[in-house]
Amino acid sequence: MLTRFAFRLATELAPNVAMKCAYLYGYKGFKAIRAYKKRLRDDVLYPPFMFIALTNTCNLRCQGCWVEKEGKQRNLPREDLDALIETGKKQNAYYYTLLGGEPFLYKRLLDVFERHSDCYFQVITNGMFFTEENVQRLRKLGNVTPLISIDGMQEQNDMRRGEGVFASIEKGLALLKKYKLFYGVATTATGKNMDEVMSDEYVKFFIDRGVMYLWYYIYRPVGEESHPEYCMAREQIIEMRRRLLGLRRKHPILLIDTYWTAEGEAFCPAATGLGFHVGPEGSIEPCPPLSFAREMVRDNDRDVFKSINESEYLRGFQQFVKQRTKGCVILEHPQELVEFLQKHETRDFSTRNAFEEINAIKPRHSHHLDGDEIPEDYWVYRLLKKQVFFGMGALG
Repeated sequence: MLTRFAFRLATELAPNVAMKCAYLYGYKGFKAIRAYKKRLRDDVLYPPFMFIALTNTCNLRCQGCWVEKEGKQRNLPREDLDALIETGKKQNAYYYTLLGGEPFLYKRLLDVFERHSDCYFQVITNGMFFTEENVQRLRKLGNVTPLISIDGMQEQNDMRRGEGVFASIEKGLALLKKYKLFYGVATTATGKNMDEVMSDEYVKFFIDRGVMYLWYYIYRPVGEESHPEYCMAREQIIEMRRRLLGLRRKHPILLIDTYWTAEGEAFCPAATGLGFHVGPEGSIEPCPPLSFAREMVRDNDRDVFKSINESEYLRGFQQFVKQRTKGCVILEHPQELVEFLQKHETRDFSTRNAFEEINAIKPRHSHHLDGDEIPEDYWVYRLLKKQVFFGMGALG
């Protein structure tokens, strides 16, 4: 598998794309984790990477999406975005995951990548805005990895995302492959698509289309229309874990999860301060599905380091999670979570009533599989999860 994957990297990536990926994503990512570990020892809170929602605007209306797109359009001010990135640089954090809404609807998005050419950006997109012109520019820039959201083959994907979406995405993938970019596919595993998306055929399909990594999520019933019928049963999550390990040994592609450590124990990035989420109004939140904040990017004259490090709310969230689960408190302890959020007098930035939505969630299993942990059995992924964290969930 390693030899075949190395061959793919050598033959399917443009030289400047490969070099910037290795330097900005690899070398600087390693430095970011070293700096983060030192901060942990010194009881200093600042993440090595950040999720940034640039806008709530989107052209799709996917089932189970937690982003409110019907009300007022909200876009992260350029000053806030630049402050976030510049603050990160001072902490050796050069990796940013941009999301929305749809990030490619954010005005002058490609200028952001050019303005911060010393950083590496992952852009989570629905894949419907790739044109010859912007893909050519992405190749020239070299510091961007598109991550296209696809939730199964055509029938399963279009069930959630809309008729014709899969066919449109395929055209974008063809352009990304033509110009030899480093790109991935983000797949949300649900109770309806798990067998399909964890199959050899699914992985091979995207390898043939030039995809270099698959990043798997587990569905969370958050939002005004939460669609709990997409949730996975405990047995399905265990089976997903088993299949993930098997697929990793067979295919020349990175298969990334953000859920389990090298020992197979559950893991929550927000609970360890590995990554926080910034909403399109500049709200600093624990993670993308939790649109609750006390601190804003504009606080403290946009000294984001000070706002995060001195946040009783973000530090308290870490303790709240650790005292209850290694998994996801949204799924396992929704009512207690609401009490915690209200106790800290957080503001709901969803523009709905997310307090009420979470309080209505029926507690269910998350990826915390107490007694059924399955350790990594391939030395490559054990090494990555024990020693390295580059931003894309590689620690587990």
